[in-house]
Amino acid sequence: MKTKSSAKKRFKITGTGKIKRKHAFKSHILTKKSKKRKLALTHATLVHESDEASIKQQLRLK
Repeated sequence: MKTKSSAKKRFKITGTGKIKRKHAFKSHILTKKSKKRKLALTHATLVHESDEASIKQQLRLK
């Protein structure tokens, strides 16, 4: 089974097995967003537990 190309581009697996993702809303129309908000969107975060199973299936990890 092949992995979903869209998922493989968007997610990375951490050393402990969690899934990292980037924040949305950081690509355009940045003038009206505050510096604090844009800085917060820059940092990566983890995928929520309820979505992990779906993403692992797309990445063919299970």
